[in-house]
Amino acid sequence: MKPTRVILSVLVALAVLVAAACGSNDQSVPADAVAVVDGAPVTKSTLEALLVRAKKSYAAQKRAFPKAGTAEYQALQTQAVAFLVQRAEYDKKADELKITVTDKELQARVDEVKKQYFAGNQAKLDKQLKEQGYTTESFQVDVREQLLAQKIYDEVTKAAEVTDAQVTKYYNENKSQYAVAESRDVRHILVKTKAEADKIYVQIKAGGDFAALAKKYSLDPGSKDSGGKLTITRGQTVAPFDKEAFLLPTNQVSRPVKTQFGYHVIQPVSAVTPAKTSALKDVKTQVKAQLQEKAKNDAITKWTADTKKAFEPKIAYATGFAPPAAATDTTATTTG
Repeated sequence: MKPTRVILSVLVALAVLVAAACGSNDQSVPADAVAVVDGAPVTKSTLEALLVRAKKSYAAQKRAFPKAGTAEYQALQTQAVAFLVQRAEYDKKADELKITVTDKELQARVDEVKKQYFAGNQAKLDKQLKEQGYTTESFQVDVREQLLAQKIYDEVTKAAEVTDAQVTKYYNENKSQYAVAESRDVRHILVKTKAEADKIYVQIKAGGDFAALAKKYSLDPGSKDSGGKLTITRGQTVAPFDKEAFLLPTNQVSRPVKTQFGYHVIQPVSAVTPAKTSALKDVKTQVKAQLQEKAKNDAITKWTADTKKAFEPKIAYATGFAPPAAATDTTATTTG
């Protein structure tokens, strides 16, 4: 990741930007706020700072920033408000879950970013923060939120366990995923013309050193230095090559085979390893990790949806800052 994108990536990693549903008007929105989330204001200054950083990001990418009043600007503003609202929701949920981020944890993450992307140089980090519209304080706020989101994820997904029975069931129902096609060790020499390939074929049949000829003439950078050797799996190479390589008896040299890459002289150097299905014991760890990841994704997806729904009646927006009507409850209103 380029250093110029490091700071913004921290922000993006906090949460997926979603359009929160418009809440009721049973709570007032202060004049200096764009929304209130269960009593917690989302201030205009926080939104403005986020949009300033977005503008600097556009400039760094040589993209024109949307002009105020345009549909593009409104969409960007709506997205930014949705992000800040969701962040406020997460702060509230963190309190419920008794999840906190200590100053020590915050500093450790800042030091990690500084070491990984700026060689531990504070001046370089400060320069990048300034270029992207951050103050030290606002950067620390975003890093703290990133850590909080990670802790929430860990808490919500910690019970997402996968049993051996589930692993076995999934394997038995999806054995085709663990099928391994037949394979074979071969070596080949690739050249541009049939005349060149014919000449090489004659030399090999006359006792020429295949490996030496491959190193000297082959145009395949992936195999020439190893004397043309490679292991192929049925169906993974171009059709003419694949067909010849699996038909030839072991150690027999083919006449030139034409493909889209040129002309090949091929020699299988092993018997064909038959196709098989990997045994459960050989893929159990892989299957379990796959199911574990799905279980965690399902858990956090449900939690996010439940959280969004629970906060819907607890959110109020200032006029002009609510999500589009299509994404809202049509019975709700906003406050000015």
